[in-house]
Amino acid sequence: MADSNPHLKRTLGTMAIVGLGLGYMTPTVIFDTFGIVSEETNFVVPLAYLMAMVAMGFTAISYGRMVRVYPSAGSAYTYASETIHPNVGFVIGWSSLLDYLLLPLVNALILRSYMEAFFPGVTPALWVFVVVAAVTAMVLFSMSNTSKLNGILVIFSIVLIVVFVYLAWRALARGEGNGTVFSSKPLWHEGTSLGPVITGATIVCFSFIGFDAISMYTEEAKDESTVPRAIMITLLIGGGIFFIAGWFAQSVFPTMDGFSPDALENSALPEIAEKIGGPVFKAFLTAAAFAATLASGLASHASVSRMLYVMGRNGNGPISKMFSFVHPRWRTPALAVLFVGAVSLLAIPLNLDFVAALINFGALMAFTFVNLTVIVYFAIRRKLVRTPKEIFTNVVLPAIGVIATLILWVNLSPDSFRYGLMWLIAGIVVMLVLTRFWTKPLRIKMEEDDMPSITQVVEEQRG
Repeated sequence: MADSNPHLKRTLGTMAIVGLGLGYMTPTVIFDTFGIVSEETNFVVPLAYLMAMVAMGFTAISYGRMVRVYPSAGSAYTYASETIHPNVGFVIGWSSLLDYLLLPLVNALILRSYMEAFFPGVTPALWVFVVVAAVTAMVLFSMSNTSKLNGILVIFSIVLIVVFVYLAWRALARGEGNGTVFSSKPLWHEGTSLGPVITGATIVCFSFIGFDAISMYTEEAKDESTVPRAIMITLLIGGGIFFIAGWFAQSVFPTMDGFSPDALENSALPEIAEKIGGPVFKAFLTAAAFAATLASGLASHASVSRMLYVMGRNGNGPISKMFSFVHPRWRTPALAVLFVGAVSLLAIPLNLDFVAALINFGALMAFTFVNLTVIVYFAIRRKLVRTPKEIFTNVVLPAIGVIATLILWVNLSPDSFRYGLMWLIAGIVVMLVLTRFWTKPLRIKMEEDDMPSITQVVEEQRG
């Protein structure tokens, strides 16, 4: 007999969730953006990634702490709802949806471009339908199998990055580029200044979006310590991959002389691969980029469907019931998964430039408020500010996370800010309608059996 009230199935261990996070981050993106970031930073790409990783580290700490307090799949939506107000949480969740809901669409668009290049005679709409259908089916039927396939794709892309490092090392040994692996030029050289590096860091910061999406899998993690641990591991591994690959790429190509304008404006990956390893390696690294993008499609599709599930679980009416439906056999948020797949089919008529202008606003909203919720919960509500250690962990660290996020806000593209603001205003209007202009507050529902006690949390923080 089927469960009358099925829940998400707890099948994901630490490394499975780390794999999903790395898949979301798309490790090969370092080569795609290399030309853009190299020009922007005056050829110190690894320094930009190092700064970005440090900046994101503070926000990652905040995510890890809040997921222990509220182990729900809703991520920033849940934390803001519980610590500030459910109505505020709804607006934060709504804002995040703009980013997270469009990321599967972006991946579908990128995969469409790959398939168009390989098979120019086939209509692009067919590739979009095939890719979206395959990803949707995988996420729909089994989260465990989704994580396994994602892991295979991520491992393949990382193996090709390792091969790139080996080829780059050989090229440096032959005297190409800087002529040595151990030169300090990829980090600092004459003409380097902090301003352009910070601008470059803001660009690559968005490569780290993925560690935050890990919190969406909280209700499918095997135990309460899995997700906080996975968040930090994902950030460190992903950051390490970006830094090492960026170091060797910048060492072999200390300038962008000899690269085409397309490599400087779009993706430098094909030309980097061909210059370092010839046409055969170009084909393999392109295949790795395809695999990494497909992995990102799987991870982003799975994570946003979990956010829709939690938001639906906390609402009323037919739309909420649709999103909160869990299939009794597959134990996945089936209708939410199908909805994300339907949105991804918009990759047929839309183009990448337009969709890219819509994203990132939501992620910055989530980052900002997750850091703020740490301060609100621990410093204001629990009043854990009695010792220097408590002040440092509960106020200073999340405040630095907020400041780092504000730097990203300043450097957000005008289109992203404009479209994001329009989406935010729409969310506020929807919230006011649902709450009858704040007279009927929204509710928040969590899986109570997964909640740690306040005593446990306080003791952990004082310890």
